Amino acid sequence: MDYLLLALGVALIIFGLIGCVLPIIPGPPLSFLGILALHYTKFASYSTDFLVIAASIAILVTVLDYIVPVWGTKKFGGTKAGMWGATLGMIIGMIFLGPLGLIFGPLVGAIIGESIKGANNKDAFKAGLGAFLGFLMGVGLKLAASIYITWHFVKGIF
Repeated sequence: MDYLLLALGVALIIFGLIGCVLPIIPGPPLSFLGILALHYTKFASYSTDFLVIAASIAILVTVLDYIVPVWGTKKFGGTKAGMWGATLGMIIGMIFLGPLGLIFGPLVGAIIGESIKGANNKDAFKAGLGAFLGFLMGVGLKLAASIYITWHFVKGIF
């Protein structure tokens, strides 16, 4: 059973890291579940305090991931059209351009969304930049949390 939980933990950690850049997969919560699976094996044991802190970080970062891009877009003058454009741009960009589309899709999508709504080019670009920066901040926060949890996972095995 220990090896099954170890394999499950490794898979969850990997999907957690992938989920930091793919918007469909909840990265930090999966990373936390990976370390939780490892906790119930003979390979590692974590304190309750650590597990509570890791769970809190995963939850906080997941919540912030929904708030930060909206905040970035609004801070730079964007509207809901810009947010929808950024989201669709990220998904379409990821499908057609892979990692580059994932990075630049929100920028282009927000610009297109704001332009369709009637914003001038300067305002549309400004909102797109806000969506782009918010997306990057969200990814950075998720990666930091998942890498932290992954480091403890690997440290627990060795």
